[in-house]
Amino acid sequence: MSRLSRAVASPRVVNIEDLRTLARRRLPKAVFDYVDGGAEDEFTLRQNRRAFEALMFRPRQAVSVAPCDLQTRVLGLDLSFPALLAPVGYSRLIHPAGEVAASRVAGAAGTAYILSTISGYRLEDVKAASRGPVWYQLYLLGGREAGEAAIERARVAGFSALVITIDTPVGGMRERDSRNGIKELLGRNLPAKIPFLPQVLARPRWLTSFLLDGGISKLPNVVIPGSGPMPLIDVIAALARSVVTWEDLSWIRKIWSGPIVVKGVLTGEDARRAVDEGAAAVVVSNHGGRQLDYAPATLKALPEIVAAVNGRAEVLMDGGIRRGSDIIKAICLGARAVLIGRAYAYGLAAAGEAGVARAVEILRADVERTLTLLGCASIAALDRSYVEIAANVPS
Repeated sequence: MSRLSRAVASPRVVNIEDLRTLARRRLPKAVFDYVDGGAEDEFTLRQNRRAFEALMFRPRQAVSVAPCDLQTRVLGLDLSFPALLAPVGYSRLIHPAGEVAASRVAGAAGTAYILSTISGYRLEDVKAASRGPVWYQLYLLGGREAGEAAIERARVAGFSALVITIDTPVGGMRERDSRNGIKELLGRNLPAKIPFLPQVLARPRWLTSFLLDGGISKLPNVVIPGSGPMPLIDVIAALARSVVTWEDLSWIRKIWSGPIVVKGVLTGEDARRAVDEGAAAVVVSNHGGRQLDYAPATLKALPEIVAAVNGRAEVLMDGGIRRGSDIIKAICLGARAVLIGRAYAYGLAAAGEAGVARAVEILRADVERTLTLLGCASIAALDRSYVEIAANVPS
């Protein structure tokens, strides 16, 4: 067992915040803030957490329910517990094991992994690493021709759903990234890197693993006709040229026969439109507070989306989930399951595959313990009667 693996297995690592602390110690400031930060004032980033803090439990006492049934069914897939691993862009920058490690852990845990277009590993290799279902999250980087090629590769590789992110017509203003020089550190201009090198040199273990992994690689799943794989540094500009529209959903439906999931929904109107365009599921998401600041917390937006969909599609949710009790709260308000992003990314940063496994283990144990303390026998039995809005919670 490596030193980092021993660290995450320590009895002192008992929650996701402990993994976040280890991640901060291992990563250069620019890379940690890339994972940890949000857009502009980071108001939405904070509100995602505060929304969970404002929701209290109403337990049923003097009942025996153990062992609780944590299983749920999402898009026809039986999952061992109601959390999927969300797409985290270029996880390979966080740790060389990156997307392959996260996919492997998800499969071993009996749940699904969602691969970002902005991946450092080939989608075929990520799918092969998992014993469970893997979905592909699509950005139209490089245009429709490149997108169609990636969709076909995903189909052949056995990806079971396609996730279309609709909230990224341009990259959000993530001020931490601008101050810390993440763009300069990843870029080709050597003189521009110089002011930011001390933070990288202060993390020699991360730097060594990064260099041994080959440094910044191109995006193997965004192959531009006539040019080859897209460089990572071109992503922000490419996003602005690759806005996903409702018309694109119609086109995608014609070339992808599997389920389509629309991610980035925050209003009932968009939820209904997504279902009308053929979405089998929607993800209530504000991109983890990384896009439009002062967008609503996803937990607060969730009931509106559930009502708007009205059973015509499944509703998933992400944003701010750090404990198993957060997962339970989201399900009580109508989510079928949740997507976790930063929670496992901190584990990946802390100790690679072992860290991701520890993050999933922590959340799964949290879910089971919370269900037992609520006096609820199963995930399927949860409903709104188990929660209430707290009074006097600061906003």
